Amino acid sequence: MRLLPPFEVNLKKRLVKSPKMYLRDTGLLHALLRIDTQNELFGHPVYGASWEGLVIEHIMARFPHWTAGFYRTHAGAEIDLVLEKGRRRVAIECKASTSPTVSRGFWQALEDLEIEEAFIVAPVQDSYPIRKGVEVMPLTEVLRTLGAGGGLVPESA
Repeated sequence: MRLLPPFEVNLKKRLVKSPKMYLRDTGLLHALLRIDTQNELFGHPVYGASWEGLVIEHIMARFPHWTAGFYRTHAGAEIDLVLEKGRRRVAIECKASTSPTVSRGFWQALEDLEIEEAFIVAPVQDSYPIRKGVEVMPLTEVLRTLGAGGGLVPESA
């Protein structure tokens, strides 16, 4: 299990403060739910949560020395994963769709946290921008981009 704590910031907003829990091994999750094929997974209600757990686990394993948490307000602003080290803050949103969209709450959260670099991690083939500083990317590209000298170089590299 992985407990992801809430991202702590000094804002005058009511924040969700209970941690999020993920099963770190998505293969085990799928086995426990008797999901045997990719088609079964795509049609299962756990697909989105499974994708989110997979993405967060890969990022956390690669960048263990970064402060990580999620951001959610009671008003609905939300980011699945916020990474911070020094003055650098990056938002990661996980979407299990080949044509992902984000809610108004995502944009509000970026504004609340003054984030200028965000990635929407989706099962897509190619990356593309959706707004300045916000790109949709496959997981492998996000890991490569974060580790390519942009300030998020893994400690083990």
